[in-house]
Amino acid sequence: MTIDASTIVPPSVLRNLADKLYEKRKNAALEIEEITKRLAAAGEHDKIAALIKMLTDEFTYSSQVLHRKGGLIALAGVTVGLTTEAGPHLDLKYYMSDHLENIVEPVVNSFLDQEIRVRYYACEALYNIAKVVRGEFVVFFNRIFDALCKLSADSDPSVQSAAHLLDRLVKDIVTESETFSIEEFIPLLKERMNVLNPYVRQFLVGWITVLDSVPDIAMIAFLPDFLDGLFNMLSDSSLEIRQQADSALSEFLYEIKNSPVSPNPPNVDYGRMADILVRRCGSTDEFTRLTSVMWISEFVKLAGDQLVPHYADIVGAILPCISDKEEKIRETACETNEEIRRLRPEPSESFDVGKVLQIARRELTSSFVTTRIEALRWIQNLVLKYRNEIVNHMDDIFSSLLNALSDPSEEVVLLVLEVHACVAQENRHFTDLVAHLLHNFKSNNALLEKKGSLVVRQLCVLLGAERVYREFSAILEKESDLGFADTMVQALNLILVTSSELAGLRAILRQALVNSSGKELFLSLYRSWCHSSMATITLCFLAQAYDLANCVIQSLKEDDINIKFWVHLDKLVRLLETPIFLSLKRMHGL
Repeated sequence: MTIDASTIVPPSVLRNLADKLYEKRKNAALEIEEITKRLAAAGEHDKIAALIKMLTDEFTYSSQVLHRKGGLIALAGVTVGLTTEAGPHLDLKYYMSDHLENIVEPVVNSFLDQEIRVRYYACEALYNIAKVVRGEFVVFFNRIFDALCKLSADSDPSVQSAAHLLDRLVKDIVTESETFSIEEFIPLLKERMNVLNPYVRQFLVGWITVLDSVPDIAMIAFLPDFLDGLFNMLSDSSLEIRQQADSALSEFLYEIKNSPVSPNPPNVDYGRMADILVRRCGSTDEFTRLTSVMWISEFVKLAGDQLVPHYADIVGAILPCISDKEEKIRETACETNEEIRRLRPEPSESFDVGKVLQIARRELTSSFVTTRIEALRWIQNLVLKYRNEIVNHMDDIFSSLLNALSDPSEEVVLLVLEVHACVAQENRHFTDLVAHLLHNFKSNNALLEKKGSLVVRQLCVLLGAERVYREFSAILEKESDLGFADTMVQALNLILVTSSELAGLRAILRQALVNSSGKELFLSLYRSWCHSSMATITLCFLAQAYDLANCVIQSLKEDDINIKFWVHLDKLVRLLETPIFLSLKRMHGL
């Protein structure tokens, strides 16, 4: 049987509930509160439900503004009446949840009303409802939070003020509650974290901070769900929001650092957070980058094996930061980079050697020298520690390192050669290295002119001058491009004669007529040095094979004597004045 709610409430009360005067509406709501008490005491819950439905349908959902205002006050009055009787009538608690559901929903819906004063009264009504029901209110938390989130950005100051009062009360209720479900709340929080409105952002950070302060709520376990949103706020145009977000992040980092020391600290998901931090390291905002790098630095020290699968991405994020314009970012990035490089995880521990190598190769094209240098050190580190794992990447390494030889920075080039030397420890790779170098010199004459001497001299230091020169000679002997062979031999010859790094090699050559080692070296070079007549003559002078030098000179034809010949001859004459050819000068009494 349907109950007519108009028979429950006197017509005069219903009229006053929609009156334009606030006092009349308030008194009418008090009358409804008393009616509710009597109905509750009598156990007439069907009539209470009918009363709530009438107030909802005919007042809070009315097209008339005054009706909506009165309906909101009246629903709060019904709640007070119910709660007052809930103590002496324990059976009333059984019905409270249903009644509250029907009361809270229209009040929350009124938060979106077009009229400012209706929204204000909705806040006031829900405040009064929450104040009296306390713990029972928690079941509606997600809906209330969502509504408050929107109200926090309301255009009217009075509505904002009322919403703030309600927000503080709800926080008190939640922090006292034993039934609040953080698991159900986090998805809603995560959904809201990317909102840009400054008032909403303050609202969200406020809730995060409050919930984190509750001992029984492990907010740190859910940090990956809203960490990105907090980092996003670090670049907000409002200083206050930036400070609030930074304060919240600092507190979380402090909690992480003070978590129980173990290989896998409870509630701390380093992996998911590392992915977020890696992205944030590339932020255009300086403060965001700094905070991200500082977090990563702490994670590397704390996370243990949890972070191993993420090392490649972390290296990729840290390398560009090493050259950041901000000094603190550079310092922290450098320290973190060194910390990771000192570790030696096994590939079986999900350490992706190939991915780290790929990232290091990518950073060789960085516009910053410091980053390129650190990328090279990573390649060197990987070659030394994980040679077996990167054997399939050797061709890619060669290609990247050879391109890096054209780097304008001498420091980079020297380090490139060090890495080359690491790769070329095995004969097969050594031969490939020299062949690749010759190919690069052939295709890039500018590289030969600008960096050729540096490259050859440093390789001789790193890999042994005799070994390097023998290999160059063996390959050049078969070179079909005679013009390049002539140019390359001339370059090698000049380095041989003038460089201090090759003094030992010259000493061996001087023994060519005395012992087998000198003779073998001379013969191994002579075959390719024949590509250039002047280089051949110079080699003979170095080996003190003057009769052979004379034969070479006598064999020269008119076609061999051209402008290029005279240029090289001029160089040789000047070289003959140097201490290197002192023995030749002594022989002729010069």
